[in-house]
Amino acid sequence: MYTAHATAIAGRNGHVETSDGLVSVDMTVPKEMGGPGKPGATNPEQLFAAGYAACFGGAIAAAAGAERIKPEQIKVTADVTIDKNDTGFFLAVTLNCKLDGIDRADAERFVKKAHEEICPYSKATRNNVDVKLIVQ
Repeated sequence: MYTAHATAIAGRNGHVETSDGLVSVDMTVPKEMGGPGKPGATNPEQLFAAGYAACFGGAIAAAAGAERIKPEQIKVTADVTIDKNDTGFFLAVTLNCKLDGIDRADAERFVKKAHEEICPYSKATRNNVDVKLIVQ
């Protein structure tokens, strides 16, 4: 259906750009990780969080739409953590989901269905990245 293309030059302290130029950002290692934390620059975890949050919100909308329910607003905040243990670096994700205009039971069901059946990011991370779901 679609393939995205992005090129990184000089890794975490370089530059990333998509083939269409719509995303063109300088990269930096955050100060928390011992890097320079250059102002105005981003990092892979922020880009992953943005992509996962957007995709997961769409998956929730698809789950709700399959039941002909339309939340007033779907808001997903993805918290992506990078850390290190004895085996090396790893990621962990928390997806904070807020669905306005529907009851909590429906919201929880749609978030679960989005994670287990629909979202390609959830499928890609399954059994590889700890993903915690929170329905507000």
